[in-house]
Amino acid sequence: MVITDPIADMFMRIRNGGAAKKTVVYIPFSDLKMRIANTLMKEGYLSSVSKKILKGRITERMIAVGIIYSEDKLPLVRGMERVSRPSCRSYIGAKELRPVNQGHGIMLLSTPKGILTGEEARKEHVGGEIIGKIW
Repeated sequence: MVITDPIADMFMRIRNGGAAKKTVVYIPFSDLKMRIANTLMKEGYLSSVSKKILKGRITERMIAVGIIYSEDKLPLVRGMERVSRPSCRSYIGAKELRPVNQGHGIMLLSTPKGILTGEEARKEHVGGEIIGKIW
């Protein structure tokens, strides 16, 4: 199966894993997805991120992502939206950055300084491609 948007697939796996009450979700490895997962862990949306090699008929490199649940057993990641798609890229300047979900979420940006949240990009005075929004 060919995945045309691997970042959207990553977001969907995390969202579906939380809805299915999974503690760990496996995502096919790429450097960009690893940097996104580490940023989400740093912001407190994921409990753990590690690179795994799964051996079977085919050896696959995967990212093991730990899902965090609140006290009422709901996933901490309530929603994830892919903004910039392969067919329609979306860019934003540093002065145009606004809070996500009235301050209860984050925006991920691909900037010249790496993968940053909207707040970090505003402090660094850089804009970039909007990867997605998480709340």
